[in-house]
Amino acid sequence: MGFDKELLFRARLPEADVDVPGIGTVRVRALSRTEALYCRDTPDIVTIERRMIALGLVDPELTENEAKRWQENSPAGELEKLTLRISQLSGMTETAAKEAYVAFEQEDGAEFRVLPGAEAGDDGDGPAG
Repeated sequence: MGFDKELLFRARLPEADVDVPGIGTVRVRALSRTEALYCRDTPDIVTIERRMIALGLVDPELTENEAKRWQENSPAGELEKLTLRISQLSGMTETAAKEAYVAFEQEDGAEFRVLPGAEAGDDGDGPAG
């Protein structure tokens, strides 16, 4: 059974529309792992938010400087709605693990395969018996 390694390198970033009251609907997407790490590469929450908006906003596209201008001129909660949705799409929220578990649990034929210890191996077959 062959595995197509190229599948690992294709972008698989989900997108969603977000309504910004008084402005209109914008399109956001999940961040890649590299982008998420870049956003968190500062202790400054203002910079983190600016980077998330600049990277996660699909339509319209914004630079970090434009995202800064939006921060400076918007109500406090306006951008939080966007960064929350980007975080959800990226699987970065506190509840992301639980949401993934529920989605996985509802999938027909899905199973968790937990190894019993550090020295255990997985031969790829299902449970014995």
